[in-house]
Amino acid sequence: MEFKSSKGIFQQIADNLCDRILAGEFQPGDKVPSVREQAATLGVNHNTIMRTYLELQREEIIANKRGIGYFVADQAPGKIQEMRRQEFFEQALPEFTHQVDLLKIAQSEVQPLISKLQENENK
Repeated sequence: MEFKSSKGIFQQIADNLCDRILAGEFQPGDKVPSVREQAATLGVNHNTIMRTYLELQREEIIANKRGIGYFVADQAPGKIQEMRRQEFFEQALPEFTHQVDLLKIAQSEVQPLISKLQENENK
């Protein structure tokens, strides 16, 4: 995993784990890698992973079973989707429309994207 400077490392690790949950790599009830294992794999301090896991636990994405480890919460996929949708509508979409305005992109140039969205909706 390559880290970017735009977000904190712990947040990028959380996003990656959430992506893996949404992709089905981790199902509700599955054990996620231990703090030590994840730190070694990613080459980061175990405190960074601990912060990531505590934040995901606070958001009810993962749950700690004391002495056993962290597991994907039953409601994790739905919670992640809802958080991502909210982030999309509050941040990504306004930035997209701002860039469309700044770059004077015509509706005809954006229309293929809209058409693709409509195709996906009809599936």
